[in-house]
Amino acid sequence: MTRSDTLALVPDKIRHFINGEFVDHSDAWFDDRDPATNQSLTQVASGDAAAVDQAARAAREAFQAVWRDLPGRDRARYLNRIADGMMRDREALASLETLDTGIPIRQTLGQIERAAENFRFFAEMATRMTGEAFPNPPHFQNYAIRQPVGVAGLITPWNTPLMLETWKIAPCLASGDTAVLKPAEWSPITAERLTRIIQEADLPPGVFNVVHGLGESAGAALVSHPNVPLISFTGETTTGQEIMRNGAQYLKRFSMELGGKSPVIVFEDADFDRAVDATLFGMFTLNGERCTAGSRLLVQDSIADRFEAALAERIRRIRVGDPFDETTELGPLIHEEHWQRVKSYIDLAQSEGFQVAVGGNRPAQWPQGNFLEATLLTKVLPTMRVAQEEIFGPVLAVLRFHDEAEAVAMANQVRYGLAAYVWTRDVARANRVSQAVESGMVWLNSQNVRDLRTPFGGSKWSGIGREGGVHSFDFYTEWKTVHVALGTHPIPRVGAS
Repeated sequence: MTRSDTLALVPDKIRHFINGEFVDHSDAWFDDRDPATNQSLTQVASGDAAAVDQAARAAREAFQAVWRDLPGRDRARYLNRIADGMMRDREALASLETLDTGIPIRQTLGQIERAAENFRFFAEMATRMTGEAFPNPPHFQNYAIRQPVGVAGLITPWNTPLMLETWKIAPCLASGDTAVLKPAEWSPITAERLTRIIQEADLPPGVFNVVHGLGESAGAALVSHPNVPLISFTGETTTGQEIMRNGAQYLKRFSMELGGKSPVIVFEDADFDRAVDATLFGMFTLNGERCTAGSRLLVQDSIADRFEAALAERIRRIRVGDPFDETTELGPLIHEEHWQRVKSYIDLAQSEGFQVAVGGNRPAQWPQGNFLEATLLTKVLPTMRVAQEEIFGPVLAVLRFHDEAEAVAMANQVRYGLAAYVWTRDVARANRVSQAVESGMVWLNSQNVRDLRTPFGGSKWSGIGREGGVHSFDFYTEWKTVHVALGTHPIPRVGAS
């Protein structure tokens, strides 16, 4: 699908979806812009506390009236219908995602299949939600069951928005909770298209709701609403801290997937070519705007010169350009403001002393939009800002280590702890390092390959809680223990004398 064909699919206005209907709710709107041109794509409704309250009330009523008590197999049917609709609209969804985010089309096409699979996976999980039995003969049979909590506020980021929305919506609905989604204001278009697919799946009104808007208004109102006990947030750490402060008065339950500065640790005995391939894939796909990106390359000094040279040769050849061109590997960054932020880190070279070995500038052939060359930083020291702070763009920082102990210490010398990647043929070392690195997830001799059954999340400033598989139900449900007396066990008598 071409850019012009995709533009024809964009609605003139993107509205809220509350209680089964698309609504404006107010006269406040904001622009959604094309990252390739910075021209307006459409107008988006700017939600406020009143819109959030209306959505939360609809979600609460639907939870109590129908969704909470609907059998898991029936919820699964709805989720499978949504997945079917997504695959039917696969090309449109991928093209709209590319238009709104700048992610190259050959990457977004694969994401749609994974996003649909999220609904199919949790449709099956909905039918397998079980409890636990605790026999205590002869007097008691005790058991514990999972029950849905209520309304979940789902706040999603602008990078890979459709994928990350499905990671939250699918387990939320599978668990028996209802949802109010607040999409990122920089990339709301695929949320609107997904909402139409969900509407066609004929969920009961109020089960799924969407309020668009800015974080300071719609997001803050959702977080502080007294009838939204669950908040699932993916985004930067400072925003997550503010969300927790705003929701603390109601003792809300939080699931936080926050920032990252994930290390790729390459030892001298690693499979050299595969480590190069994985490093490049993890850093420069999705325009470098990936929470689990291996943005710090820690390479053993004995192979560092060779490894840097191999990276530099490949990075110079990364194709930057029109995200609708199937040969493009790196598209424009999401927003002009974000481009300036990423570029400001590269511009620290003079003051911090690292070297911009490759890239670092706007490509001459792309003077418009938010295009940035794939960038390699060398001679980076652990204390430099580019080694400590999340840049969230196509910028790879290379650091050198001498031995295993130094590699682990260097990997842990940041406040984040989301993911880590270790490359070595030494199985014992691989396991030692994987356990010593402070991160929620570690891949050994692999790039980021997601398994939906496993717990996903980070440690330290990278998040709180885990989602994925049954671990999602730990957030979206709560345990209730029931003690069943089987006979006439002794009961102490008080006040009988």
